Amino acid sequence: MPKLLHLSCSPRPDSESIAGARIFIDGFRQTHPDWDIDLMDLWRERMPEFAGPILDAKYARMNGQGFDDAQRAGFAEAERMALRLSLADRVLISTPMWNFGIPYKLKQFFDIIVQPGLTFRLDPSQGYVPLLKDRPTLVIIASGSDFSTGMNRGRIDMATPYLREILRFIGISDIRFVAIGPTSGPRQSIEAARDRASRRLAAMAAHF
Repeated sequence: MPKLLHLSCSPRPDSESIAGARIFIDGFRQTHPDWDIDLMDLWRERMPEFAGPILDAKYARMNGQGFDDAQRAGFAEAERMALRLSLADRVLISTPMWNFGIPYKLKQFFDIIVQPGLTFRLDPSQGYVPLLKDRPTLVIIASGSDFSTGMNRGRIDMATPYLREILRFIGISDIRFVAIGPTSGPRQSIEAARDRASRRLAAMAAHF
């Protein structure tokens, strides 16, 4: 059964990013009724702190050394999470923008799975080589400011370039971004942004 992996990155069940993801998934289910939707709620998911054995395992792998038992158990957690991503035929990431970047739970997810020999390798002649196959990926980013039309009052979107680069680093370059913003300020502007994103997400669902 083909699979859509949904990385849900907001701790608020009524968030704009989750609402946008719900619109997309509802439309996706209508045109892809045989697909499995694998929800990975990063605020409920068991994710190890990137310290201790799992960190030691990363450097052991980078230095061509074997794992001890603790490192092997730590690296198994990274393998478990990376496997869910590697098995997905499509990926949906819905996230708020926090302080111009991504929530720390989403950063933690990438810190865990971006491991040598797991999602990338270092080749002496080629440099860094991604290990995951490319797949269509949709990123929904909800932000207080309006970054889609440039009405961002001089603020800088650091979430979009980071996500584009970290995904490309492990092999995923077929990425589409949908911004929802502003999510704060005058009610008319918020509703217009929500409506604009909702129509785009509903349209994309049928062809994703």
